[in-house]
Amino acid sequence: MEILKELLDLSVLDIIDIVLVALLLYYVYKLIRGTVAINIFIGIVIFYLFFLLVDTLEMRMLSKILGGFMSVGIIALIVVFQPEIRKFLLMIGSTNFGKKSAILGRFQFLTSSVRKNNTNANDIVKAATKMASTKTGAIMILERNNNLDFLVETGDQMNIELTQPILESIFFKNSPLHDGAIIISNNIIKATRIILPVSNQKDIPAHFGLRHRAAIGITEKTDALAIVVSEESGQISYINNGAFIIYKNTQELIEKLEAELV
Repeated sequence: MEILKELLDLSVLDIIDIVLVALLLYYVYKLIRGTVAINIFIGIVIFYLFFLLVDTLEMRMLSKILGGFMSVGIIALIVVFQPEIRKFLLMIGSTNFGKKSAILGRFQFLTSSVRKNNTNANDIVKAATKMASTKTGAIMILERNNNLDFLVETGDQMNIELTQPILESIFFKNSPLHDGAIIISNNIIKATRIILPVSNQKDIPAHFGLRHRAAIGITEKTDALAIVVSEESGQISYINNGAFIIYKNTQELIEKLEAELV
């Protein structure tokens, strides 16, 4: 009855507090979903709930021991979740974050509406399919919310409208631009010959080379998408959030890309 009474006594600020905590937990879960960190996160939640139970039951000795772990646990959390924390802060501080945010979009007085990502997934997949048929290696990074300007400095800055022939000409084996990755932002090729951070994952199959490791690396650290064409097998790989996304055919690949680029 006391619990029910406390629930009925909730103020507006209490409700807002609960909603904000729920949103924070949801976005943290969304950020680490599909990674090894999700298991660590669940373990931490269980540990914290156990600590609350022990503290409520006034088990002093066990409470002090667990409390000691909790007091220094923040340092351990920063070390363990360093990639996820970096990705989360990058998402918050990104200059592109306002493009999709309805709230921030209201403060963009010079625009009548929030801009959408107009990247043509159809042209990208068609170009990748054509390059796969000739086993032409390629790696295309599709920018979303996180701004990738910090990578542009590693390559050649461009401002070319995306088309299928342009993509094929960039990755043509004798082209001076084919080495490295390209960054596509809102249907504009903004940079070529980009050097990407390589993933340190140990469980990546040995037959995947540096292109795939680089694609996994950048999608681990940002919310970008990656399309990789293997020079050895001609296989087209779609990578998101540091993981290979399975698709049945090119039409399904286009649909998956379009769904993520909204």
